[in-house]
Amino acid sequence: MSIELRHLRCFLAIADTLSVTRAAERLHLTQPAVSRTLRRLEETLGVRLVERTTHHLALTPDGLAFRDRAALAVSAFDRALAYGRRTGWPLRLGHAWSAAGADTTTLLRRWHEEHPETPLELLRIDDRTAGLARGDVDAALLRGEVTTPGLRTEQLTTEPRVAGLPVDDPLAARPTLSLADLASRTLALNTVSGITTLDLWPPGARPSSTITIGNTDDWIAAITGGRAVGVTTSATAGMHPHPAMAYVPLTDAPPVPVVIAWHDGPGHPRIPDLVTLAHEVMSQA
Repeated sequence: MSIELRHLRCFLAIADTLSVTRAAERLHLTQPAVSRTLRRLEETLGVRLVERTTHHLALTPDGLAFRDRAALAVSAFDRALAYGRRTGWPLRLGHAWSAAGADTTTLLRRWHEEHPETPLELLRIDDRTAGLARGDVDAALLRGEVTTPGLRTEQLTTEPRVAGLPVDDPLAARPTLSLADLASRTLALNTVSGITTLDLWPPGARPSSTITIGNTDDWIAAITGGRAVGVTTSATAGMHPHPAMAYVPLTDAPPVPVVIAWHDGPGHPRIPDLVTLAHEVMSQA
């Protein structure tokens, strides 16, 4: 059997929902049809993509690896069709949080002025590569080291780190803090798209209590709700102000590189223009 686009779409629906029932509803198919399509895809590939029990469904390691490749293929197909149906080919710019920081508005407005024929769509996607590895976007503004294979990056700037604290926390009144000041607190870690890990602290002086967060909104809620403190960059303070949140500079935490990333291969023809403009805007700032 040859693999068709419908097999990939079916698998991606299952991967997104982790449910054959919900995948069938999304695809407007019956559950048996979805199950058969998945089984035939697995038979053709010769690997098991999904582990299923009566009450649980999860992707196997092969399924996780295949998901990103399948998403790239489907995205490339859809983009090719879209290009033939419209005069303007949108350029999708992903970010996981804070976009270009204080330069976001300038970047978007200058692009509109200089390239009006190509809409620039800014998309927040809670993923370490902001959807770039899966093909959801054409380029992405990312923070921290990017090690995903197949991506090219150029550093645009760096951002200092700050501590995020409840506004009524005693530490929030200080002009600056050190990492040691946070070591006795519960730390909120965004394990989906964030860059802060316990490795930021020296061994033996790390926070002993953490809570896991999946996105910036939940990170802010955990901190303003008094459950934890956090570490982020100065861009978060500018892009996500909150009346119950205080952002305090950290004196001994290394700055975070901000990069623009894109696929090392054929892509949107306007990516070089976007890279150039991002350098201009963010270097001027």
